[in-house]
Amino acid sequence: MATSKTKSSNSLLIVESPTKVKAIKKFLGSGYEVAASNGHVRDLPRSSMGVDIEHDFEPKYITIRGKGDILAQLRKQVKKADKVYLATDPDREGEAISWHLVSALKLNEADAKVQRVTFNEITKNAVKEAMKHPRDIDMNLVDAQQARRVLDRMVGYSISPLLWNKIKRGLSAGRVQSVALRIIADREEEIDSFIPTEYWSLDVKLLPEGEKKPLIAHYYGVGNDKKEISSKEELDKICASLKGKNFVVSDVKKGERTKKAPLPFTTSTLQQEASKALNFSTQKTMRVAQQLYEGIELGKQGTVGLITYLRTDSTRVSDEAVASANEYIKNNFGDKYLAEGASTKKSEGKIQDAHEAIRPTVVDNTPVAVKEYLSRDQFRLYQLIWRRFMASRMAAAKYETTSVKIDAGEHRFTVAASKTVFDGFLNVYTDEDDKVEKNEITKKLDTNTKLSFDSFDFAQHFTQPAPHYTEASLVHDLEALGIGRPSTYAPTISTIMARHYITKENKSLFITELGQAVNKMMNDAFPQIVDVNFTSNMEALLDGIAEGTVKWKTVIENFYPDLDKAVKDAEKEMEKIQVQDEVTDEICDVCGRNMVIKYGPHGKFLACPGFPECKNTKPYFEKIGVSCPKCGKDIVMKRTRKGRIYYGCIGNPECDFMTWQKPVDKKCPKCGSIMLSKSNKLACSNQECGFVCGKDELK
Repeated sequence: MATSKTKSSNSLLIVESPTKVKAIKKFLGSGYEVAASNGHVRDLPRSSMGVDIEHDFEPKYITIRGKGDILAQLRKQVKKADKVYLATDPDREGEAISWHLVSALKLNEADAKVQRVTFNEITKNAVKEAMKHPRDIDMNLVDAQQARRVLDRMVGYSISPLLWNKIKRGLSAGRVQSVALRIIADREEEIDSFIPTEYWSLDVKLLPEGEKKPLIAHYYGVGNDKKEISSKEELDKICASLKGKNFVVSDVKKGERTKKAPLPFTTSTLQQEASKALNFSTQKTMRVAQQLYEGIELGKQGTVGLITYLRTDSTRVSDEAVASANEYIKNNFGDKYLAEGASTKKSEGKIQDAHEAIRPTVVDNTPVAVKEYLSRDQFRLYQLIWRRFMASRMAAAKYETTSVKIDAGEHRFTVAASKTVFDGFLNVYTDEDDKVEKNEITKKLDTNTKLSFDSFDFAQHFTQPAPHYTEASLVHDLEALGIGRPSTYAPTISTIMARHYITKENKSLFITELGQAVNKMMNDAFPQIVDVNFTSNMEALLDGIAEGTVKWKTVIENFYPDLDKAVKDAEKEMEKIQVQDEVTDEICDVCGRNMVIKYGPHGKFLACPGFPECKNTKPYFEKIGVSCPKCGKDIVMKRTRKGRIYYGCIGNPECDFMTWQKPVDKKCPKCGSIMLSKSNKLACSNQECGFVCGKDELK
């Protein structure tokens, strides 16, 4: 009897990145073709807003330029396939790309031939397991992405032209970027208006009986009441009252302190720690993490994704990964290094949840084992992720603490020391917070110990303003305030830096003159857009769309009328202002015209109005009506090479006067130094003088 040949199954799996293709093809074998879409294939057009306001805010998607050939090739492969699996990234953006692919490849979403699969890591087990659980496209996630894209487009395309009209062409406003800019601007304003307060520290060097090493005790206060020493006079008074007094140990307390292991990385904490520990920008962290996720060629192992998906706000870890880490810790460190309850398998949890913490895919791929296959940056980031994950599964560190109170008359001094008795997770992972005070305390110290006075050590200090934002601290605050999501932190910071609204010097972020101008206009004309609470609530609504509890068109319908009114009001206000280049007395030394003030990437500059015939430009030094206290010439507003504003003498380099705060044409009545403007107060530029008064108090 003749047997009929069955046609072999032919499946096509589409991923985003071509880097993943080779590894996944190897995992799935001969019955599968694997192709890449190279990211998004459709988007809103650049030439217009691309949202039909009159017809239910329907987005008008077009094929992205340059993606035609990729789509043509994918269509050919789709025709040959019995099954099409859409395996784009496991987040809202990835879900939307899959949905766009269905449309661009002329597939039928309801067709059983088309299914969605997601995997959190590029490993054989993860990919094989994902293929057993295909599903339909999650339209809640797609709609959440559509809502974000449409909202951002409405804000950008409605407000940016006003910035072009008022300030300069090429600027942009954004729903999240404008709030991030405001947060930085507010911090800069807080720093500029900060007035330092003087205080003094007082230490006493004491010699315990029978000991050669002195004991350093810090001034605490009077009895149990903590006291700050606010002036030299107060310090001298305390020192005088201590003269001839006996220093007596009044209390010694021994205790134990534990420090819990850190949680594994989320996108936000990875960006923060990579910035602090490796000096990586948020953009660089994401770029290198993407390489580790997509796969590295590891010799005989072939291409392996070294870490799980990098865009996540979850600290959850799969049971398999926990078991694997526990086994490694037991074998390499011993049972006592296991976190309490670490060997017990969790009875509950979303086993299929795509959003795990960022962790190594295989713990046996230690940083040392894979170092030869990685670039320096890849190795350093992978090592950070590997160590953090292992630490998260390890026991707490334990410290023995000693707290000593020493009394002399009515005054009290204290000594605190800490000694590690069990390193726990610190064996593999430490950060700046794990540094403990190293103060040697003899074990014999008790209430009977006699102490002899050796000397005082004191120093003047001034309170410090809040630090300038770094990329790490900005990401921390954006997350804490509920602004943006894991995928948006890095592009938000990159955008406002690329627009020259902020600049980075060392690790600190500073607002530029251009950034100040944009922020002021946004605050004046669009207070709701740059309102932190409003933006945070909008993010919560977008999360609601992803969870299926909010309709995305409803969010857009409620948002647009307020935006439209604010834009029209701002346009009316601008019609009253004749926007013209400000003409100056500076003569163009090429053609003799009066030069005008224009905005450049870092702020104002002088340009010849005869452009393009005459292209002469000069730096613009804005006089502030104050004479230099050193040489008498004009003080002008200047900018560093990166655009940070400061005030210096126009006679520079001969005169080196400079200050970050704006000087005023008034002298300090106490020491004669120049005064600085601090919000609604004036402060002496000589910090040791410390004179402060209201702006109207000095004539």
